[in-house]
Amino acid sequence: MSLNRRTLFSALNLPPAGATGGWALPGWHPAAPASSRDRIRDRHFPNVLLTTHQGNRVRFYDDLIKDKIVVLNFMFTSCSGVCPAITSNLARVQEILGARVGRDIFMYSISLDPAHDSPRVLKEFALEHGAGPGWLFLTGRHADTETLRRRLGFTDLDPSVDRDREQHIGNVRYGNEPLQQWAACPGLARPEFIAESILWVDWPATNGKKPHQG
Repeated sequence: MSLNRRTLFSALNLPPAGATGGWALPGWHPAAPASSRDRIRDRHFPNVLLTTHQGNRVRFYDDLIKDKIVVLNFMFTSCSGVCPAITSNLARVQEILGARVGRDIFMYSISLDPAHDSPRVLKEFALEHGAGPGWLFLTGRHADTETLRRRLGFTDLDPSVDRDREQHIGNVRYGNEPLQQWAACPGLARPEFIAESILWVDWPATNGKKPHQG
């Protein structure tokens, strides 16, 4: 299942905010409606506990996503399918984005095989692929990483394919959390295209000029 960079979480059938009806009891005041940002957070960003390849414990939303521009993908170190090529692509994306990675753009690769991919294994994998500051490889409880995979939309409509780790979705999801701009592109796309797509969600920071679309 492939998604293009225009596919936004904010377009995913979110219920209208603040819809109320009927009579209110005297003195009763309804709770303030949740903002669209809160609703996107609650639906797509469970605040599960993860461990980085550096051995640090982090909360998915509070520590990794909130107020950041982020790049997300799923992988596992023993993958013989799309993972090696996508990881190599992301290494090139890291080079293209340069000093912005770790400063105002953050990259997260989440393991689909947490039973094997310990922080030590992920650290070796990160070093092997030249991951620098701002690119974290993450592991955690299988139930938590599976919840993340589903909430973030890395699923296949065919249940048999979805259960097969080797056929996992090879998309890269990227977004600007405070601006609620989210999209995705194929992880096997040209690194230059991936980097340009990531910068698309940050275009207001460049005096309103969108990145060139080649």
